[in-house]
Amino acid sequence: MLVEDSLVVRHLLTHIVSRDPRLELVAAVGSGEEALAALATAAPDVISMDIRLPGIDGLETTRRIMADRPTPIVVIADSVEDSSLKISMNALRAGALSVVEKPVATTHAGYEGIASEICTQLRIMAEVPVIRRRPIGTSWSERSAFLPPRTGLPTVGGAAPKFLAVAASTGGPPALARVIGGLPADFPLPILVVQHMGAAFMEGFASWLNGVVTLPVALARAGELAEAGRVYVAPGDRHLELGAGGILRVSDAPPVGGQRPAATVLFSSLARQAGGGGVGVLLTGMGEDGAAGLLEMRRAGAVTIAEDESTAVVFGMPAAAIRLSAAGSVLPLDRIAAQLERIAAPEQAG
Repeated sequence: MLVEDSLVVRHLLTHIVSRDPRLELVAAVGSGEEALAALATAAPDVISMDIRLPGIDGLETTRRIMADRPTPIVVIADSVEDSSLKISMNALRAGALSVVEKPVATTHAGYEGIASEICTQLRIMAEVPVIRRRPIGTSWSERSAFLPPRTGLPTVGGAAPKFLAVAASTGGPPALARVIGGLPADFPLPILVVQHMGAAFMEGFASWLNGVVTLPVALARAGELAEAGRVYVAPGDRHLELGAGGILRVSDAPPVGGQRPAATVLFSSLARQAGGGGVGVLLTGMGEDGAAGLLEMRRAGAVTIAEDESTAVVFGMPAAAIRLSAAGSVLPLDRIAAQLERIAAPEQAG
């Protein structure tokens, strides 16, 4: 189902979808109200969601769909408008799975690439099982008796933690907001982040994350020193690595596992440069990126954590790490920040 208020863009999206034999259009509507009314009869496998809608906007429409009839949602957004970017990121937090760039016209230079990405995302996300959104702040303590123990804390005499790397893909923005937002203002480690997302959205994503967490967040710049208590996000279509002496490296080296930035590239650099002083966290995401790099970190003596299946929107990346025995701990999302606090200040953990 397509939800788009602009008749021109709606026709354009209809044309794009109709070219892909693996996609079938069941409804095309111009407002959130129409989308909610059509949901039961159209029964779509995936929804393309405009954000700037008349009446009920795309964010509120997403919230209502995820609360009442959970369906995979792909946000189609204007990547150059700050207000659209902020709403798009909040829609991801409300349950949308990914955000892609809105097509402009068939004559636009990047049209074919954007059209292909839209179809790819719709096909992939249609397969993602989604559930009713658990309200933010709901405790997982009632599950604690059935969860894996808190393993992976630094042992006495081990290397002191110096750098934290966190990676995510599908479902990542809200997960990153939850984990990083749960850390205190005086968190003593630099935090390096890889989030798989279209290059056009990365600056907006970093700006949004900066507004919803306490720690300062910015896109990483090549050559800057990673400082404690600051969050460095890999720029769009660029790998982020930790270099010697805590200097950040940003490169356009070839994609790894089809990804740039790649979580494995970041984790591998921590294994090399920080050894047992590294901490790696792999969150929700499709595919296997990050698993091999997390294994390198664990073999180097680092602390490694994978998100538990109970909270992951897509369990692909964490599951791959667990299969490789790359994760020293497997924890639900709401327990990761507290674990990171203990790891960063082990003398207070006991």
